[in-house]
Amino acid sequence: MYEAPVQRLIDELARLPGIGQKSAQRLAFHILHIEAEDANRLAGAIVAMREQVRLCRRCFNVTDSEECTICRDLRRDSSEVCVVERAQDIVVVERTQEFRGRYHVLGGSISPIEGIGPDQLRMRELVVRVDDEKIVEVIVATNPTVEGDTTALYLARLLKPLGVKVTRLASGLPVGGDLDYADEITLGRALAGRREL
Repeated sequence: MYEAPVQRLIDELARLPGIGQKSAQRLAFHILHIEAEDANRLAGAIVAMREQVRLCRRCFNVTDSEECTICRDLRRDSSEVCVVERAQDIVVVERTQEFRGRYHVLGGSISPIEGIGPDQLRMRELVVRVDDEKIVEVIVATNPTVEGDTTALYLARLLKPLGVKVTRLASGLPVGGDLDYADEITLGRALAGRREL
């Protein structure tokens, strides 16, 4: 439909998650009309990220060195590890400013439908860390989905024999939410995760 270079960019942008054909067209034409310096800076940032970013050798977070800044921070509590599905989940937990331990990125969750089992995730590496780093508590912060819950239960069975405390993030009602809008599962989890005032 468009000239080959424009169509090639539209096709590549449309392959990104959350970007449909129309959004890809808008982005491509935006890039076409910005200053060459801005377009080159964008292209350079993409190339630099691909060349420089790797996974932390300890927790599998994204980093540009051997270990990520969180693993290198000696002020963090090394006896607590928060297990997340994806590296971008770390930012969400960090924004709460409630957790001062370290992290472990599994690389997904158990999903038999998608052919993802425990062996495709970084569970063995977590077991090694629990032993090597004398971890006392593992906080499982997988998504509150069937796959996330399955992964959490699997981790609990895997880690509890090692003598480590395994906890799961509480889930339930959002702040400002009304009870009459809550579904039964959410309300049930809120009841199960209640705490004393």
